[in-house]
Formats: sequence, structure tokens, C-alpha cells
Amino acid sequence: MAETNFVDYVKIYCRSGKGGAGSTHLHREKFTPKGGPDGGDGGRGGHVILKGNKNYWTLIHLKFEKHVIAGHGGSGSSSRSFGADGEDKIIEVPCGTVVYDAETGEFLCDVTEHGQEVILLKGGRGGLGNWHFRSATNQTPRYAQPGEPAIERTVVMELKVLADVGLVGFPNVGKSTLLSVVSAAKPKIANYPFTTLVPNLGIVPYRDHKSFAMADIPGIIEGASEGKGLGLRFLRHIERNAILLFLVPADSDDIEKEYNILLNELEQYNPELLGKQRVLAISKSDMLDEELMADIEKTLPKDIPHIFISAVSNMGITELKDILWEELSKDENRHVTISHRPMDVKFIEDNDEDLEVEFDDDYDYDVEFDEEDDNESNKGDL
Repeated sequence: MAETNFVDYVKIYCRSGKGGAGSTHLHREKFTPKGGPDGGDGGRGGHVILKGNKNYWTLIHLKFEKHVIAGHGGSGSSSRSFGADGEDKIIEVPCGTVVYDAETGEFLCDVTEHGQEVILLKGGRGGLGNWHFRSATNQTPRYAQPGEPAIERTVVMELKVLADVGLVGFPNVGKSTLLSVVSAAKPKIANYPFTTLVPNLGIVPYRDHKSFAMADIPGIIEGASEGKGLGLRFLRHIERNAILLFLVPADSDDIEKEYNILLNELEQYNPELLGKQRVLAISKSDMLDEELMADIEKTLPKDIPHIFISAVSNMGITELKDILWEELSKDENRHVTISHRPMDVKFIEDNDEDLEVEFDDDYDYDVEFDEEDDNESNKGDL
């Protein structure tokens, strides 16, 4: 199940290899008097390397590999022979992985492309053999350099899902239902808050064999940027999306207010998110007539495209795809760039244990439970 297999946060200990020592060998051979120094250099220690792999979409393969250790370099030997280089340790990660220092929270690097390699920890350089230190006044040096020591560091790896369109909205506004209608994804759908506990990805087919990726992010509530609900843990996935599709239900008391709350949570989390192109979709619109739509339209924000949709009746779904593809085709929305802020060390400490969800007792989720529907996981939330 996606709830158990999706891992987007791991903390591991990494250590590169130390460099090999240089040799202090003096050449000894019959009929070669005073052969002099011929000690070779030590080998380089192994690197710890991150490599992007598009076939991975979660960090679960690293969940139980808590120690990543590269090989040490070999020592130099006679006849100026170099020591063997230490074995590099390659860690394959899904595209969109960001790495932080676990002690300071400092941003170290990120991997965004398939096949991209980033040296996380460099192996120590090998020491020079005594052959390098010979001179006219010191013809038999009996010393050589030791290899450089290994580098060790505990790092945190976070996955930020790469998708063209990210769904943003309160719990139970129909994000999972929309994803299941426009793509072949099968997210869990039920009539209670936080049905979606992990991001879900779906490929949305479009005209002329074109397609784009859509991500369903767990619901955001007011205060998500401060750790309430699930928002703080999963808001980071929105950073990698090219376009943000806001979903607000038609039966909401104040559509504009809900939209502004969502926008404010994104701003509090990372102000750069406000620079992304936004589209507003009014879900559950099959319950509206044209007169009500006209009244609601007057209250909607004027600076972004909007559309009335219903995943149950397929109302406006084709038009929504057209709007999203038109926005994705623009050059300014084609490349996603984001500045990664240092990670909060307290957040690292809190996530060393199992995830604990903080719910807001004052928040009205506006969900009615029906005992007959408890076991029916496919009841629509639109």
C-alpha cells in the first residue's frame, strides 16, 4: 500500500574512505648500488556519491540502510607503485531528493535529474611516497605522507516530489477524486479528514499523445506551516511543482477566504511559492446552476484563471486540462527553481521518532460521518 511504502524522509550516517599512506621504500637491487627512494603514493579514499534514478519514487530502500561507508585507499609500495583507490559508495536516490546536515540543518545538495551524480563526501587524498621528497641534500628520505583522514557526517535526505501540477486544498475538497478521474492513479478516497496521508502521483493524458504529471498533496489546514495537521511534513512537495491547482468546494461559506488561507500557509512556509503560477478550480460544481455560478464568479480572485468543475459528472474536466496545459507550455512555468532553506534542527529531532500528527481542536472539518459509508472506501468526496 502507498501509505506504508512511501518514505520521503531518512536520516543516515555516511563516511568516506581515508587516503592510503605513501611508501618509504628504498630501492634495493643487485648491481644497483644506492638505488635511492622509490616509494609510491597512497591511493585515494572512496567517495560517497549520490546518483539520481528516475525509477525510484520513494526513499524506502534507504530506510534500513543507516550506515553508508566507502572503502579506504591502499598504501603505496616499491617501484613507485600507487596504492589502490578505495571503493566508491554510490547511493541511488529518486529525482527531487534534497540533502541536509543532520546536526546543523545546513542545505548540502539536491539531485533533480536522472543520472546526475553529486559527491556528497570526498574520499581522503593518498599520501605522497618518499620518492617525491628526494633532493640533492636529502637523497634518501625515510619519510612519506600519511593519507588524508576520512570524512564522516550524518545527513537527512528529504524527497520533494517532482510533478508538473500540484493539488492544493483543505481536507475533503476532492483532490484525490480529481486525480483518480483525470489519471490512472488509484488514491484512497473516503469521507473523512486526511484520507490522503502521503502524496500520490498520476500521469494525466492530453491531446496528441501528450501528458503531464499531477501530484495529490495531503490536505492543508490553517496553521499547517506551524505544524498542525499534516501540512508541515508535506508542504515541501509543493516546492517542486511547476503549477499549483487550488481546489475549493462550491459549498464553501467563503471561497475567497479559503483560497487566501491556503495562499497564506504557502507564504508562511516558503515565500518563493507565491511566484508559482496558480489556477483556481471550484469543485463540486454539479450542485450549482448558472445563476449561482455567476454570483460566485464575482467573488473570485481576478489575477488567476478559474474554472468550475465536478469530478463526479466530468463537468469542466476537459477545459481544466486545457488551462493547465496552456500554463505548462509557457516558458516561465517550464523550469522549476527553488531556493532550499536550511532545515530546522528541531524538525529533525522530532522526525527521528514516528510521525505524530497534531490536529487543531478548534478547526471545523465540516464532515458528517455515516455508519453505512464507513466501509465503503470509494464514496466520492466531491
